[in-house]
Amino acid sequence: MKKTFTLFFITIVTIASIYALIRYVGMQNFPFSFACWLNFILLAGARTFTETLKSRFTSSYFNEQAWERGGKIYERLGINFYRKLLVAIGWERYITKKYNPVEKNTEALIHLHYETKHGELGHIITLIIVLGFTIFVAFKFGASKSLWLLILNIILNLYPVLLQRYNRPRIERAINLSHRR
Repeated sequence: MKKTFTLFFITIVTIASIYALIRYVGMQNFPFSFACWLNFILLAGARTFTETLKSRFTSSYFNEQAWERGGKIYERLGINFYRKLLVAIGWERYITKKYNPVEKNTEALIHLHYETKHGELGHIITLIIVLGFTIFVAFKFGASKSLWLLILNIILNLYPVLLQRYNRPRIERAINLSHRR
């Protein structure tokens, strides 16, 4: 019962935050600012929601698919450039490694593997909701007003999903090698 209440509370706080964003910032007055704040609020809400669920993420969706083998499709979509960009802006050093420090043991690899699923789910939820906002804003205020939503949705949500899907098979191989030793 407590978990259900917490999930309900997280949802209400997220919706209220988005309402306040729409009411006080507006969807068209500051499109870049609105897009940034919307993504931040939704990612925080999705992350908190999925952490509360404490799912093991056992769905076959998280397994590497046949068309992903080797990650070549992600490399063609520029995932290596995106990874270098994250390193250049300090995301790896100040965010990723701060909360998931690199350690040379199997438990750390298993935790990192779990975090790729957790992060991917949060970004997928946010990607879908922001896509809905993008379509709404495009119809209500014009395509040019929804441009920042679209661009930031690709940068802040789509590419992180692709990156998690690109990294997870490599982490799985490292876990298997670690178990063999």
